[in-house]
Amino acid sequence: MRWEPARATAATPYEQLPLLTALGRGATNHCPACGVGRVFDGYLKVVPECAECGAPLGALRADDAPPYFTIFLVGHLLVPIVFWVETRWHPPMWLHMALWLPLFAIACTLILRPVKGAVVGWMLRLGFAGQEHHGGGLENVPPRPAQPPSGPAAPGPEGAARGPALAERDPAAPTW
Repeated sequence: MRWEPARATAATPYEQLPLLTALGRGATNHCPACGVGRVFDGYLKVVPECAECGAPLGALRADDAPPYFTIFLVGHLLVPIVFWVETRWHPPMWLHMALWLPLFAIACTLILRPVKGAVVGWMLRLGFAGQEHHGGGLENVPPRPAQPPSGPAAPGPEGAARGPALAERDPAAPTW
């Protein structure tokens, strides 16, 4: 018999759209669920919920994904150009630094907001509605029983073996 995970999903007040639609709406600062409300309150601050449909956008934590994708995209767009300029004209290093560092910084700043909006749309499309951080996390897991310290035992008389004897050890315990 093959194990199957529970696939029951909670009903949402908004419809599940195709992935590209959710990504495009988020990238253009429109609510991925309804396409009318806004995703951002400032440059990168996500609104708590959509003003039109009530989708919980603020509960979606994009964390490190948008900067990672931004660096990935900008690097793949500009590094080939950097290499081409270097092999074609061999400019001095100060010119590389004066040209490429500001260009990379400006490109990352311009692309970060649409990428974060797309990640919020992607997360909403995948069904992350923020409940995974409230009531279903580690706060409901019972604490582990206290374990005695596992340091080396004090040496006994005549160089006795350290720690519990082999017969006293738990057979299920790791032996490393």
